[in-house]
Amino acid sequence: MLAMRGIAKRYPGVVALDGVDLTVESGEVHILLGENGAGKSTLMKILAGAVARDAGTIEVAGKSCGMATPRAAQQAGVAIIYQEFNLVPHLTVGENILLGREPASGLPGFIAADALRREAQRWLGELGIALDPDARVADLGVAEQQMVEVAKALSLEARILVMDEPTSALSNAEISRLFEVIRRLRRRGVAIIYISHRMEELAQIGDRVTVMRDGRHVATRGIPDVTLDELIRLMVGRELKEQFPARRTARGAEALRVEGLTRRGVLHDVSFTLHCGEVVGLAGLMGSGRTELARAIFGADRIDSGRVMLNGRDVAIDSPRTAVNLGLGFLTEDRKRQGLVLCRDIAENTSLASLDRFCRGGVLSTARAEAAATRLATDLRIKAPSIAQAVVNLSGGNQQKVVLAKWICREAGVLLFDEPTRGIDVGAKTEIYQLISRLAAEGRAILMISSELPEILGMSDRILVMHAGRIAGEFSAAGATQEAILECALGPKVAA
Repeated sequence: MLAMRGIAKRYPGVVALDGVDLTVESGEVHILLGENGAGKSTLMKILAGAVARDAGTIEVAGKSCGMATPRAAQQAGVAIIYQEFNLVPHLTVGENILLGREPASGLPGFIAADALRREAQRWLGELGIALDPDARVADLGVAEQQMVEVAKALSLEARILVMDEPTSALSNAEISRLFEVIRRLRRRGVAIIYISHRMEELAQIGDRVTVMRDGRHVATRGIPDVTLDELIRLMVGRELKEQFPARRTARGAEALRVEGLTRRGVLHDVSFTLHCGEVVGLAGLMGSGRTELARAIFGADRIDSGRVMLNGRDVAIDSPRTAVNLGLGFLTEDRKRQGLVLCRDIAENTSLASLDRFCRGGVLSTARAEAAATRLATDLRIKAPSIAQAVVNLSGGNQQKVVLAKWICREAGVLLFDEPTRGIDVGAKTEIYQLISRLAAEGRAILMISSELPEILGMSDRILVMHAGRIAGEFSAAGATQEAILECALGPKVAA
């Protein structure tokens, strides 16, 4: 169905793709693996007509295709679901699904609203999603927006469907539903290119896997013929003996205490403690209130009742500015929209929360700010030509390191990490885990929210589990299992 041969792409000072080949059969789920920066997304953007290639050929069903524009790619039968959502927030679910293909009414220039609603509902029904086609996309959660992206791609009835990290924001139930949709598409003969950093998904859904590294094709294997260790070695070019660092730092003094935190309809009487030198994992299903808890502590959302104590004293955190001044840092789930200023460079983003520390007489010392950013970029091994590089051009793992650098620069003592490794590759994950472990060893108190249970188990000293806006249980690191955490996250069993 698809043959990409000798694909090359160069940017000033960077070879993004160096003669890459990729073939995908009809009815095949072809996994595309590689570290952030390996060239996967660039290759897919070329296939989707969003980026022009410098060399190489593309054939779809044996026919040569230029793929000069996204429209040309769509007409050739290619649809792509990007990792970063490509939705129009102020439009409805239905309008986003059929954007550019809206059914016309009898009057010139007008859309047939009822027909649009019915067609959108049809594609949502294909996914088994109970979403209102008239709901505004801006009002949806991350997981719901992801499913709108999937429905939009399905509505194109493409011959080649690219999914870039489609499960990164989905619950287990939503992932199962998506995999069933993929299997149905495979039976129809659709060729699916599936990009994921969740290694456990490969055997569940894939037929073959292609590994890329440093802009080159490294290997293509049948899924049954390759081991997980071999794939990791092919991706990173080295052995990763221990993904999670061994760390058992002695727990220090109490850094954060939350008592009876309540926000009507969202959080209900939440209480817990967090100590210096401790990593506390916060688990729970999508919608359990994990992110909302972090936002409430950080002052991003108001609370109705409850108290927060830092280092033994009551504090009133009425805004993120107050939280930052009190020594809190918040690595948000959506780094691109809430954690970074994408058009600014590494140095500016690193110093963003610490500008007052680099000012004298109200004047910013850029030299001091850049010196601090240079030290942190070296220390965190941020891969970039210089600290003048705009963060929009960095890989996901390096963007995450810049957000970490921002809070290290601020010397935040209590760190709230929401999905700290979402959408980054296995090599970058290991580096992030080492950074978190080091921060804890330095005495920082860390609350780590994650949807990945192996990550929760591998990194946490204690584990809290949320269900329906409440703390449903607490586990020690030694006594926790994935099954026990999941059972707790599902909530009390209802008698038959």
